[in-house]
Amino acid sequence: MTELSSFTYAHDGELLSGVGCGAADPGTATAVLLHGAGIGSKERLLPMLAEFASRGCGGLAFDFSGHGESSGELRELSLRRRFEQAVAVIDARVPADGPLIVVGFSMSGQTVTDLVGHYGGRVAAVGLCAPAVYAEEAWDVPFGEGDGRFSEIIRRPDGWRGAPALEVLRGYEGRAVLAVPETDAIIPPEVTRAVQDALSARARFTRFDVPGAEHMLGWWFSEHPEDRREFVTAVLAGPPAATPVAGG
Repeated sequence: MTELSSFTYAHDGELLSGVGCGAADPGTATAVLLHGAGIGSKERLLPMLAEFASRGCGGLAFDFSGHGESSGELRELSLRRRFEQAVAVIDARVPADGPLIVVGFSMSGQTVTDLVGHYGGRVAAVGLCAPAVYAEEAWDVPFGEGDGRFSEIIRRPDGWRGAPALEVLRGYEGRAVLAVPETDAIIPPEVTRAVQDALSARARFTRFDVPGAEHMLGWWFSEHPEDRREFVTAVLAGPPAATPVAGG
């Protein structure tokens, strides 16, 4: 069993609680696991963190502010602050220029794409688990209590269309795995199709269907070790690069 070690990191007035594992070798990829919104936390992701570490990767997971064991209020969090917290923790805990594997659940699908845009070629692989993407207008708006401007923006019909995240994913050329639960009452199927179409443009892409699962794939993977192992294998191995289509 890979040993997991706890840490705290001070950033922007908050104390972020995290867990890391694996060697700090600059040539070793570090898997960064990002939980979803609401009641999400790093705790559900620890079995997957250990799985990545057992394959020779470094590992990192933390609670965004207002979640789990981190300080702060959820209503004060925003997509921008999530991104900034992730960058701060990664830069503090991962060797400079070391390759990254970034896995995000639900709302953290957006955070993964923000990190791909920030780190570029350092991101060797991404795992998107029932991911959300958001209108550009929502990025800097605090989440509030569920009845404010952020909620208004994300509830607009088709407001996600043209989300900058989709353009980032269309340009991504690394390994990419999209985990899709059998039933998802949170993410509209049109969003999942748009993410799949974007990843199919250039990435070495695999769709990973999860029969029996619902939206909360962090919980599902923590309770279903075989699916967890297969997902990690898909993220680390990926399919061969597709042969370019003439004129495509």
